Amino acid sequence: MLVKEAMNKHVKTIRPTNTVREASEVMNENHIGSLVVVSGTGGVVGIITETDVLRSVAAGQNPTETKVQDIMSTKLITIEPYRTLEDAAEIMTKNNIKKLPVVEDNGRLVGIITTSDLIAYESTLIETISTLLVRSPKVFGG
Repeated sequence: MLVKEAMNKHVKTIRPTNTVREASEVMNENHIGSLVVVSGTGGVVGIITETDVLRSVAAGQNPTETKVQDIMSTKLITIEPYRTLEDAAEIMTKNNIKKLPVVEDNGRLVGIITTSDLIAYESTLIETISTLLVRSPKVFGG
Protein backbone atom coordinates (compact mmCIF):
# COMPACT_ATOMS: atom_id res chain seq x y z
CA MET A 1 0.00 0.00 0.00
CA LEU A 2 1.18 3.52 -0.75
CA VAL A 3 1.59 6.31 1.80
CA LYS A 4 -0.98 8.46 -0.03
CA GLU A 5 -3.64 5.80 0.62
CA ALA A 6 -3.11 5.74 4.40
CA MET A 7 -1.99 9.29 5.22
CA ASN A 8 -4.11 11.91 6.91
CA LYS A 9 -4.72 14.64 4.34
CA HIS A 10 -6.03 17.15 6.87
CA VAL A 11 -2.75 18.25 8.41
CA LYS A 12 -2.88 20.87 11.13
CA THR A 13 -0.18 23.48 10.67
CA ILE A 14 1.17 26.49 12.49
CA ARG A 15 3.52 29.37 11.71
CA PRO A 16 6.99 29.66 13.28
CA THR A 17 6.05 33.00 14.86
CA ASN A 18 3.06 31.62 16.77
CA THR A 19 3.58 31.02 20.47
CA VAL A 20 4.06 27.67 22.13
CA ARG A 21 0.78 28.29 23.98
CA GLU A 22 -1.05 28.73 20.67
CA ALA A 23 0.52 25.53 19.36
CA SER A 24 -0.49 23.58 22.47
CA GLU A 25 -4.05 24.93 22.19
CA VAL A 26 -4.34 23.76 18.57
CA MET A 27 -2.95 20.33 19.48
CA ASN A 28 -5.31 20.04 22.45
CA GLU A 29 -8.40 21.16 20.48
CA ASN A 30 -7.67 18.66 17.72
CA HIS A 31 -6.48 15.80 19.96
CA ILE A 32 -3.18 15.53 18.09
CA GLY A 33 0.44 15.33 19.20
CA SER A 34 2.13 17.49 16.59
CA LEU A 35 1.83 20.37 14.17
CA VAL A 36 3.72 20.85 10.95
CA VAL A 37 5.35 24.28 10.92
CA VAL A 38 4.96 26.18 7.65
CA SER A 39 6.42 29.47 6.47
CA GLY A 40 4.40 32.39 5.13
CA THR A 41 4.83 30.98 1.63
CA GLY A 42 3.52 27.59 2.73
CA GLY A 43 6.86 25.79 2.74
CA VAL A 44 7.42 23.17 5.42
CA VAL A 45 10.09 24.44 7.83
CA GLY A 46 9.73 22.14 10.83
CA ILE A 47 7.54 20.20 13.21
CA ILE A 48 6.53 20.84 16.81
CA THR A 49 5.45 17.94 18.99
CA GLU A 50 3.91 17.64 22.42
CA THR A 51 7.32 16.48 23.63
CA ASP A 52 8.87 19.75 22.39
CA VAL A 53 6.21 21.68 24.33
CA LEU A 54 6.81 19.67 27.51
CA ARG A 55 10.57 20.13 27.29
CA SER A 56 10.12 23.88 26.82
CA VAL A 57 7.85 24.22 29.85
CA ALA A 58 10.09 21.97 31.96
CA ALA A 59 13.04 24.21 31.04
CA GLY A 60 11.14 27.18 32.45
CA GLN A 61 10.29 28.85 29.15
CA ASN A 62 7.10 30.92 29.20
CA PRO A 63 4.70 29.36 26.66
CA THR A 64 2.97 32.69 26.01
CA GLU A 65 6.29 34.32 25.07
CA THR A 66 8.26 31.46 23.52
CA LYS A 67 7.81 31.13 19.76
CA VAL A 68 7.30 27.86 17.93
CA GLN A 69 10.48 28.55 15.94
CA ASP A 70 12.47 28.53 19.19
CA ILE A 71 11.60 24.92 20.07
CA MET A 72 10.52 23.19 16.83
CA SER A 73 12.55 20.48 15.17
CA THR A 74 14.03 21.84 11.97
CA LYS A 75 15.80 18.68 10.86
CA LEU A 76 12.60 17.59 9.21
CA ILE A 77 12.35 14.11 7.78
CA THR A 78 9.63 13.66 5.17
CA ILE A 79 8.32 11.08 2.73
CA GLU A 80 6.72 11.27 -0.70
CA PRO A 81 3.11 10.10 -1.20
CA TYR A 82 4.04 7.44 -3.77
CA ARG A 83 6.37 5.57 -1.37
CA THR A 84 5.16 2.42 0.40
CA LEU A 85 4.02 2.06 4.00
CA GLU A 86 6.99 -0.24 4.50
CA ASP A 87 9.24 2.65 3.45
CA ALA A 88 7.48 4.91 5.95
CA ALA A 89 7.88 2.38 8.76
CA GLU A 90 11.57 1.95 7.93
CA ILE A 91 12.19 5.72 7.94
CA MET A 92 10.34 6.13 11.24
CA THR A 93 12.25 3.28 12.86
CA LYS A 94 15.64 4.40 11.55
CA ASN A 95 15.07 7.97 12.77
CA ASN A 96 13.12 7.14 15.96
CA ILE A 97 10.14 9.31 14.98
CA LYS A 98 6.39 8.72 15.14
CA LYS A 99 5.16 11.35 12.69
CA LEU A 100 6.23 11.77 9.10
CA PRO A 101 5.04 14.73 6.98
CA VAL A 102 4.18 13.74 3.42
CA VAL A 103 5.43 16.15 0.75
CA GLU A 104 5.29 16.11 -3.01
CA ASP A 105 8.43 16.49 -5.11
CA ASN A 106 7.92 20.26 -5.20
CA GLY A 107 8.01 20.37 -1.37
CA ARG A 108 4.27 20.98 -0.97
CA LEU A 109 2.74 19.42 2.14
CA VAL A 110 -0.02 16.95 1.21
CA GLY A 111 -0.45 14.89 4.37
CA ILE A 112 1.07 13.24 7.41
CA ILE A 113 1.54 9.59 8.27
CA THR A 114 1.94 8.42 11.84
CA THR A 115 2.68 5.19 13.64
CA SER A 116 -1.03 5.04 14.49
CA ASP A 117 -1.85 5.10 10.77
CA LEU A 118 0.55 2.21 10.19
CA ILE A 119 -0.99 0.20 13.04
CA ALA A 120 -4.51 0.89 11.71
CA TYR A 121 -3.46 -0.31 8.27
CA GLU A 122 -1.93 -3.46 9.72
CA SER A 123 -5.12 -4.19 11.71
CA THR A 124 -7.23 -3.78 8.57
CA LEU A 125 -4.91 -6.07 6.63
CA ILE A 126 -5.10 -8.77 9.32
CA GLU A 127 -8.90 -8.52 9.44
CA THR A 128 -9.16 -8.79 5.65
CA ILE A 129 -6.87 -11.82 5.51
CA SER A 130 -8.71 -13.54 8.37
CA THR A 131 -12.01 -13.03 6.53
CA LEU A 132 -10.48 -14.65 3.47
CA LEU A 133 -9.26 -17.61 5.54
CA VAL A 134 -12.68 -18.12 7.12
CA ARG A 135 -14.33 -18.10 3.69
CA SER A 136 -11.65 -20.34 2.13
CA PRO A 137 -10.46 -22.89 4.69
CA LYS A 138 -8.81 -24.95 1.94
CA VAL A 139 -6.01 -22.40 1.78
CA PHE A 140 -4.28 -24.42 4.50
CA GLY A 141 -5.32 -27.77 3.10
CA GLY A 142 -8.44 -28.07 5.33
